[in-house]
Amino acid sequence: MIRLPLLDEHAPDRFPDPRTALVEPNGLLAFGGDLSPARLKVAYAHGIFPWFNEGEPILWWSPDPRCVFRTDYLRPNRSLRRALAGTVWQVSVNRAFREVMEACAAPRPGQAGTWIGPAMIDAYCALHDIGCAHSVEVWDDQRLIGGIYGVAIGQLFCGESMFSACSGGSKLAVCALAALLRQWHFPLIDAQVSNPHLLSLGAVEIPRSAFLQYVATLASAPFDQRRWHGVPSIPAIRVLNDEGVIWLD
Repeated sequence: MIRLPLLDEHAPDRFPDPRTALVEPNGLLAFGGDLSPARLKVAYAHGIFPWFNEGEPILWWSPDPRCVFRTDYLRPNRSLRRALAGTVWQVSVNRAFREVMEACAAPRPGQAGTWIGPAMIDAYCALHDIGCAHSVEVWDDQRLIGGIYGVAIGQLFCGESMFSACSGGSKLAVCALAALLRQWHFPLIDAQVSNPHLLSLGAVEIPRSAFLQYVATLASAPFDQRRWHGVPSIPAIRVLNDEGVIWLD
């Protein structure tokens, strides 16, 4: 029988030590509590995130190993540069946060749905409203064709989900996010749990112990979150230079 700590709904700042998470299921730490902005901020600042299906209790996780993107190395590959040739796509930041979440929540081929239910969408939109959750969008004219969203605490960015409605849309979104974070000296994008798609984009796995050391430093680093709302929209044909490196003015 699995025994898990039950979170106190009246104590949003209290979580078990993430190093005590279960080995199987990998990283399961606790259940219960709520999805209030205060609790979510504390969770991410300690390397913990919620992940559960509609109708289940809220489950909290801190897996080992942890999947991350290193922003210094996440660059558009040849296939992405080829896919973007002649496009008039645009990249924006925080222009359509809820729409990105809803697109990430839409059923994928072969799936009945995703874990991003209405409660999760409302919770992260509340985080977005207070400046702690952000999105990068890719547009073809007025059509949203790709995006990624996540949570920023200090100089730590925790990616939650991405989507693509057109080949290359999600790849451009995550590469543009990495370029922006490089400028701001964010070394990592947390990708939580690895899968073949994330690894194909350049994600790597690191021990949870190493990830928690990063979290302890980065989550407490000073950063003005208002900078997220001053990023201009940029045509995708301008964000690739001769070396294929995305840059942002």
